[in-house]
Amino acid sequence: MTGHGWAEHAKDGRKVCVELSSVNRKQSEIAVSLPRELDVLEAQVRDEVNQRVARGRISVRVTLQDAEGAESAAVCLNRGLAKAYARELRSLAKELKLAGDLSLDTLLRAPGVMQASQEPGNAEEYWPYVRTALLKALDALVVMREREGTHLQKDLSGRVKIMRQAVARVKKLAPQVQERYREALLARIQAAGLEAPHIDPDRVAKEVIFFADRSDISEELTRLDGHFAQFDTVVKSQEPVGRTLDFLAQEINREINTLGAKANDSAISTDVVTLKTELEKFREQVQNVE
Repeated sequence: MTGHGWAEHAKDGRKVCVELSSVNRKQSEIAVSLPRELDVLEAQVRDEVNQRVARGRISVRVTLQDAEGAESAAVCLNRGLAKAYARELRSLAKELKLAGDLSLDTLLRAPGVMQASQEPGNAEEYWPYVRTALLKALDALVVMREREGTHLQKDLSGRVKIMRQAVARVKKLAPQVQERYREALLARIQAAGLEAPHIDPDRVAKEVIFFADRSDISEELTRLDGHFAQFDTVVKSQEPVGRTLDFLAQEINREINTLGAKANDSAISTDVVTLKTELEKFREQVQNVE
C-alpha cells in the first residue's frame, strides 16, 4: 500500500525531521537513511516501523537541521592541521620542482581543516526526539494507507460479489448437466445409425451415472461458498490481512480450476471463465493489501 508521512521535532537548537514513504510490495522491506552521527539508531527506527507496518517497501529518511531562530553551527578552523598541510605541500612542491605557492582556498578545502563545532553529541540522547518525530510521521503514513485500504476493500468485495453470482448460476446449471449429457449421448447413438432396438437403456443409464460421478462439482461449490464467507470475516479484522487474503486467493483458484476440469458443460464453462477473470483481478489487488 502506498503512503507518505512527515514530521519534525526540535532539540537544543537542532531539528530532527523524519520523512516516510511506502510503495506496494508483497513482503516487508525497510530502507533507513540516517545522518552519519545517528547511524546507531537504525535498529530502533526499524523496530518502530515494524510495529506499525507489516507489508510494503518503506523508505525512512531522517535529517538533522538547525532549528528556526537558532544560531547557526559555529565553524572551527583547525590551524595546526592547516599549517601541517602547508608545510608538507610546500615540501612536496620543492621536491618536485613545482612553481607557485599554496593558496588559502587550497588549504581550506583540505580534509579536516574546516569543522563544525556544534555536534549532536551522544546519538542515544537524540533517540527520544527522533522517536517522537518518527511516530508522528508513522501516524500520517498509516492514515493515508488506511484510506487506500478502504478503497481496496470495496474493490475486493466487488470482485467477490461477481464470483458469488457466477457460483450461484453454476449451482442452477449443475442439475441440468446430466440430462443434457444423456440427450447428447442418445443423439450421437442415433447419428451413428443404430436402430432403437439396439440401444440398451441400462447401458445408457450407467454411462450417465458414470458421467455424473466424474462431473460432480457439489464439493467445489460448497468450498467456494466457505471461502467467500471467510473473506467476509477477514476484511472486518483490524489486523494485517494481506497474507491471509493471498492464501485465500490460492484456495479459491484451486477450487475454480477443479470446477472447470470436472464440469463438462459449455454453459458452466462460461461462468468458470468469469470466475478466473475476477479472481485474477482479486489476486492482483491483494498484493497491495497490508
